[in-house]
Amino acid sequence: VQLVEAGGGLVQAGDSLRISCVVSGRTANIYAVGWFRRAPGKEREFVASITWDIWSVSRRTYSDSVKGRFTASRDFAKNTVYLQMNSLKPEDTAVYYCAAAQSRELADQLSYAYWGQGTQVTVSS
Repeated sequence: VQLVEAGGGLVQAGDSLRISCVVSGRTANIYAVGWFRRAPGKEREFVASITWDIWSVSRRTYSDSVKGRFTASRDFAKNTVYLQMNSLKPEDTAVYYCAAAQSRELADQLSYAYWGQGTQVTVSS
């Protein structure tokens, strides 16, 4: 399974940005994708996750810091997961990673077996 993120960039505070994660390879047993981020000098943290059944999204989960501003979605035809980020803040600056899991039960980062290389999001004040 391979994951490739795209769409990062430099934006101003208050702007919106959508990043994507294309999942390819043996994806039949992938039931969830999570978004994580690592800010400079900080540990990687959970941002959002999305789980699905065969053709429909079953659950979306968000960290408190992004709830109400970020939305995770999936395009089943394109095997792509998106993270729509609105009302961006300077503290959202980080490298954003997507990760895929073979389970819908997502306890922590160890639940994810496959990771992308990350995409940089920088929010200027």
